[in-house]
Amino acid sequence: MRREVLGPMADRPPSAFGEPFREWVLGAAWGGVWDRPGLDRRTRSCITLAALTALHCDDELAMHIEAALRNGVTRDEIAEILLHTAVYAGAPAGNAAFATATRVLAALDEAAGDEAAGNEATGGEAAGDEAAGS
Repeated sequence: MRREVLGPMADRPPSAFGEPFREWVLGAAWGGVWDRPGLDRRTRSCITLAALTALHCDDELAMHIEAALRNGVTRDEIAEILLHTAVYAGAPAGNAAFATATRVLAALDEAAGDEAAGNEATGGEAAGDEAAGS
């Protein structure tokens, strides 16, 4: 489940020090909650973005913005989630979340542009916004 939601980020090896925490997260969050049938992955991604915004968890938010795109949440919906959360979590939380989202989306756009340039050089189709997950 974790690999399907997070993509390549899920395969980052933990440090030996962090392994017990990783094992707990894998069981509790990914095995125990994300895999439950009560909500689909798209809805879980929306909730996760809101919670991470409210808690000022910028690194985790960046990872889950990419996951949300992978789970079918659009860029416009991500902006709405962050805006809605800012009303309840405060302007500083919203400001930080929008800064994180802007950075992540720009990096995805740049990667898509690099991929498109590579495809054009080899005669393939350009990747466009779809490669960036929009």
